[in-house]
Amino acid sequence: MNHVFLDTVGLLATWDETDQWHALATSAYAGIEKRSSVCVTTTFVLLECGNAAAKRPYRTAVDRLRTALEAANCLIQPTVEDWAEAWHAYVRSEGAGAGIVDQISFVVMRRLGIRQAFTHNSHFSAAGFETLF
Repeated sequence: MNHVFLDTVGLLATWDETDQWHALATSAYAGIEKRSSVCVTTTFVLLECGNAAAKRPYRTAVDRLRTALEAANCLIQPTVEDWAEAWHAYVRSEGAGAGIVDQISFVVMRRLGIRQAFTHNSHFSAAGFETLF
């Protein structure tokens, strides 16, 4: 079964109709659903989404996603080892200088063997992953 990692950029783009990537993200997400891919993300990405959506009308969408991911056992809590590895990569500016949440995403994706990311974030491409829009 194909797994896809959900990134903040992709999620926010699907929820926010004013986002420049909304149309592409919505189309890409429809493709993910059509292929019956298993979607996973980390608690760190969900925190980023929650912060970004705190005063937006799609705030409840973040909670619906959390509920669905938890029920499917697809919300990943990074391990202490993931944290340490990601922090070292962050210090070394790997992934074209990606932020710490992206670094954690990369470590978790590698650990789980996930190659595709639902995002347009160029840091994922720089880190060797396929972005879906």
